[in-house]
Amino acid sequence: MTPAKTSLSEALTGISGILVTPFDSDDRVSSKPLKPIVDRAITAGVHVLVANGNTGEFYSLTTSEAEAIVHASAEIIDGRVPLMAGVGRSIHDACQLARVSCSAGAKALMVHQPPDPFVAPRGVVDYVKRVADAADGLPLTLYLRNDSIGLDAIETLCAIPGVVGVKWAAPTPMRLAEAIRRSDPAIVWVGGLAETWAPPLCAVGARGFTSGLINVWPERSVEIHAALAAGQYDKAMELIRFIAGFEALRAQEQNGMNVSVVKAALQMLGHDCGAPRPPAGWPLSSAQSEQLHLLLNGWGLLKAK
Repeated sequence: MTPAKTSLSEALTGISGILVTPFDSDDRVSSKPLKPIVDRAITAGVHVLVANGNTGEFYSLTTSEAEAIVHASAEIIDGRVPLMAGVGRSIHDACQLARVSCSAGAKALMVHQPPDPFVAPRGVVDYVKRVADAADGLPLTLYLRNDSIGLDAIETLCAIPGVVGVKWAAPTPMRLAEAIRRSDPAIVWVGGLAETWAPPLCAVGARGFTSGLINVWPERSVEIHAALAAGQYDKAMELIRFIAGFEALRAQEQNGMNVSVVKAALQMLGHDCGAPRPPAGWPLSSAQSEQLHLLLNGWGLLKAK
């Protein structure tokens, strides 16, 4: 089913589906393969779609490529669900991409946590403030890959005008609970570690979760979300166990197979989105490929191809 139109805050309590970035055989961004993925995700009931996220290989893209993919994503989504656009890297790149994403039709920005090796907590606050100024009123969601900047800085970040949500991608549920306690109740906290970590993060106050699985099997992600929203943790865990092998494959080689496994699965399903760029691992080994084929077949997806 296509989800009914909702506010961004309501949508963030659902699934934030992180879209792959398709490349052609010459390693150029190619938006055409994205349409069937977007259409299926929306039909399944995914609530928000994200361009230029980590499953979208954000850090392998040039700024101009990131601009192209947010324009293409907005055109394909066509307002059916909110589009969130990832921004980041240097402060000037982040601000430029924020302005472009706004003009392209994104409904919100996801601010990647700066990966600079020298990061001051107050510097992160300044970074987000400058992105917020460039966004010209577009809502912001913070993407926290770790909580090393400390709870005081996170509390300050959440108080920046325009911040409406936080994607918590650290396996620290009790720290998350304290961060939630310190923040404005209007902030929406989202589990940023996909389906497998959704139950414990949900249990302490996160609502909704991110997903790369939606590129391959959005219906299962929606089933997991529905179970959690109904408080049916046993059912959610049973559904998650069925995808555990897929997520374990993605975690191999120091998580370097995260996007690779998704793109290999899409190839097997007849939706070739090209190879991931280095430093992702590619191609899959024969053992990895065989295991992935068995998983997709077990899910019944290859039969429906």
